Amino acid sequence: MNSKVWMRKTLSVGLAAAVFATSSMFALGRAGRIAGELTVIGSTASSVSVNGEAAKSGRSIFSTSVISTPENAGAVINLGKSGVIELAPNTTFAINFDETSLGGSLSTGALTVLSSSSPVNIQTADGKAVNATAGETVSAAGKRQDDDDDDGGAAWWAWALIFGGAAAGILLATTADNDADLGGTGTVISPVR
Repeated sequence: MNSKVWMRKTLSVGLAAAVFATSSMFALGRAGRIAGELTVIGSTASSVSVNGEAAKSGRSIFSTSVISTPENAGAVINLGKSGVIELAPNTTFAINFDETSLGGSLSTGALTVLSSSSPVNIQTADGKAVNATAGETVSAAGKRQDDDDDDGGAAWWAWALIFGGAAAGILLATTADNDADLGGTGTVISPVR
């Protein structure tokens, strides 16, 4: 009888250990912190500062990090689905992000939104809140610049030259003297008789 009690106790302890081990696996399987990746652009000897520490390309960036770039290098921060931003040289930016939003506080310099699933909310040095979309650059002074060439810049000259050349070709083709004699008085020699 004593052996049956020991058998039950051993089985109960083993079962309890199995339940504990399995439930801890579920706790460890939850999603962790989201991280972005830093890429330093510019001088290869330069490093940017992340939370006061020197950082090279490949460094993980977490939400609430403060990124500072030196005068001879910039940085690109890739946050996956949340977006990609580029920091210009001499820029200090405190970044905040999660799975669906991207934003932060721009103390000095400028940043460009390279891609984003939603507008990037940027708090500038003068306290303004600016929502920037892909292709826009925001400076710490609160000015927004659009990097697209749809504002009538020099790109229209290329189209003017293309259409001008096409128009000249059509004009020359319609006014040229094409004297082709079809069915004239010449002798036709046929190989088949």
